[in-house]
Parts: sequence; structure tokens; C-alpha cells
Amino acid sequence: MIATSKKATKLFLGPQHPGITGNMMVELDVLGDTIVRARTHVGYLHRGFEKLMEQRLWIQCFPIVCRICVPEPDPNEENFARGVEEIAGIEIPERAKWIRTLVLELSRLQAYLLWMGGQAGSIGLYTMPQWTVGDRDYILDLFEELTGGRVYHMYIWPGGVRRDLPDGFRDRVLKVMDYLESRLPEYDRLLFENALFIKRASGVGVIDPEKAMEWGVVGPPLRAAGYRHDTRIDDPYEVYSQVEFVVPTRTESDVYARAMIRRFEFEQSISIVRQVLDKMPEGPVYTGIPNPFQWRVPPGDAYVRTESARGEFAYYVVSDGSTKPRRVHARGPAYVHAVTLLEHMLVGANIADVSMIMNSLGTCPPEIER
Repeated sequence: MIATSKKATKLFLGPQHPGITGNMMVELDVLGDTIVRARTHVGYLHRGFEKLMEQRLWIQCFPIVCRICVPEPDPNEENFARGVEEIAGIEIPERAKWIRTLVLELSRLQAYLLWMGGQAGSIGLYTMPQWTVGDRDYILDLFEELTGGRVYHMYIWPGGVRRDLPDGFRDRVLKVMDYLESRLPEYDRLLFENALFIKRASGVGVIDPEKAMEWGVVGPPLRAAGYRHDTRIDDPYEVYSQVEFVVPTRTESDVYARAMIRRFEFEQSISIVRQVLDKMPEGPVYTGIPNPFQWRVPPGDAYVRTESARGEFAYYVVSDGSTKPRRVHARGPAYVHAVTLLEHMLVGANIADVSMIMNSLGTCPPEIER
């Protein structure tokens, strides 16, 4: 809190798109254009997922977990499926592991395209979201062909994936990867190398590197603070140990550093997708499970984690041997990034920088009130 004798004015920022990350609002106390206090309100879009899952059959939980993060549902499917598989002792086919990795990286790419548009929109650079939201649709077309859904997929589930890749799907994915790679120079000129963005983002929203790990910061914000932490490397799952990619870091720990981390990781994900398609073996994609409407998962618990576009995302799944989960706990970056961290970082900031700082952290509001 900034010491002052003047009375602060209350200002409500959000909910709106793309200046606010999802349906949430930040309550600000300001003196002039300087913030002296900030409180996050996450809204009431989707909520109560964990309790809802305790009242659903195991298979009925998949439409629920997708909505914990609407822009990036696939890591939720992955976590829940792997948690159930670990408890039940299910080994999935090798091809299914490669397909899951493909889906997760396509999900990362579309999430980063949405983020690029939001980050640019937060400073009034509205050409970028027009471009990136349009380019993101090419990936959503692939998801629609593969899963039947553009946003919510329910494709990764216990035993593997719901169905194999369609005929010609590999070539269509590679065509989209070539297109996205060709767009990177344009993205660079418009946003990442834009003098206005560099000036606005440099030195703004700095996370103290010595506090980042203590606060629980993950993903691009943590790597921008100098920590080479990535769950795909630190605790490999699916086939990430069989593909090559670089985990970038920077030391500035500001909005611009976080943007450049994502820019580099976007390029790395394109490379991973190509490697997965080149190395993917033939074979089955699903290990059969009992009747899902009568399935009793053996008693036990499991803690699994993935690296989402926003950082480490983990699930703790508990079964008591019944047809429904005893407990499912989702542990993601949003609570730390959008509440404890954001409320601390905004004190002393200019109101013009609020949306830019928030977007740089990457949050999904439903994940907070889960």
C-alpha cells in the first residue's frame, strides 16, 4: 500500500475481452492514475467443478474438466485421464501417447495465438487479435475434424484417445504448421519487435526472481524470471522424453520478457508437432475399460501434472472404489497468478498497464473458483 493522505478513488476494470483475461474484474483503488490497492473478483462464469465431479460418474467428468480452462481444455482432459489410469493400473497404447502429445501441443499453439491477440489488444494494438484469432481457427478446424468439437473435445480419456487420426490428417496438420511458421515474421514486426510494445512492456510488471519460486509462479512468468522449469522436461509424460525442444529463459522478469518466452515457445511447439508426426508409430489407440456407466475405479489416489501454456497444471484424484470420484482437486497457476501475485504487482502501477500485466501472467478465472 502506498502511504498517502489523499482519498483514493475506486475503479472497476472488467469484465471485458481482450483487455481482461476471461470473465473477471479487478477492483482498483487509485490516486490519480496510480494504483494503491487491487482486489481480484473472478466472476461466476463456470464454478464449483470439484464438487460437481463428486456427483458424476467417472466418464461424466470429462465434459466438466474441459471447462476449468476454456481457452485450453486439453491439459485438463490429460490430467484427469492419467490420474484415473494411474489409480486403475491402465496402460495405454504407444500410438495413443503420441496422439495425446500432438493434441497437447496443438492446444498450446492455439492458446498462445489467443494470448498474443489479448496481449496486443491490451495496449490498443487491435490488428494483432484480428490476425491471431483468425489464424487460431485453422487449429480449431483440425480439432473439429479430429474430435467433433472446436473448443471442448472430450478426446483424451482413460485408456487412450477416443479415435484414431482421420485419413490425410497428418498432411493437413503439417500444412497448418507451415502456415503458422510463415506468419511469425509478421507477428514479430507487428508486436514483438514493435517499438511501442517494447517501450510499454519493458520494466513493467516485474516479478522479483528471488520471490518467484516462493510465491508459486509457474510457466512463462517463471521462465522469464530465469528458472528453467518445464514439467515436460522435469517430469516427462506421454512421449516428451522422445522429442527434442529447448526450454527458453530470460532474466528481466517483466511483461516483455514473458512475451518473448511465449514467442520462442510457439516456435518450439511447431517443431514438436512435426517431430511427433514423423515418429508416430502405427497401432491401436485405445485400451478398453469396463462399462463406463458401471465402472468402479479401484480405491487409491494419484497426483499427475502437465505443462499447460500457462504453466504447471496438476490434478489430485482420489477413488474410494465407487462409480464416482471421491475427490478431484485441480491445482493450476491461475489462483497464484491472478490473485496473490496480481494484487501485489498492481500496487504502484499505472492504470494503463493493468490489462497488459494481467495478460502477461496468463490466467483462467474458472480455475480459481473451481
